[in-house]
Amino acid sequence: MQQDVLLEHVRGRKDALRSRVIILLSLRAGLRACEMAKVEWSMLLDPHGKGFSQLGTGRPDSEEETLAGGYRCIQNCEAPWLPNSIVNWFVALFKEIEFVGCSSHSGRRTFITTTAKKTHLAGGSLRDVQLLAGHKSLLTTQAYIEGDSHAQRKLVSLL
Repeated sequence: MQQDVLLEHVRGRKDALRSRVIILLSLRAGLRACEMAKVEWSMLLDPHGKGFSQLGTGRPDSEEETLAGGYRCIQNCEAPWLPNSIVNWFVALFKEIEFVGCSSHSGRRTFITTTAKKTHLAGGSLRDVQLLAGHKSLLTTQAYIEGDSHAQRKLVSLL
């Protein structure tokens, strides 16, 4: 799975937590680079400050990782990253692991496709996916959703 490869690649880095958060904000929250740049630690912590529950990253690895308050979590030294810095970070990451044709938007596409495939499990509709993605038009959301020929064959066999 793409997520596993990405997370394993950044494990052990000096900036492993930030890298993990960026990857998961893309794949599990479907955020754009401009939205990631605005995320603060307090938005990710559970009510007890013990983990990034919404992203499923588990407990923080150290006390430093339990930062809360108004701190931006996508930081470069003291200053928050700009959206273009996040875009460039993804370019470098995908080049390192030789993922061709990927960009900072790839995780967003994955999020939208995965959410669309699972929306029926929650009793939702594509309109719910549209709202989660922040699209004005359902046509925009539909353009993100990749088809699956195996699933199509299974659907036809059920008829």
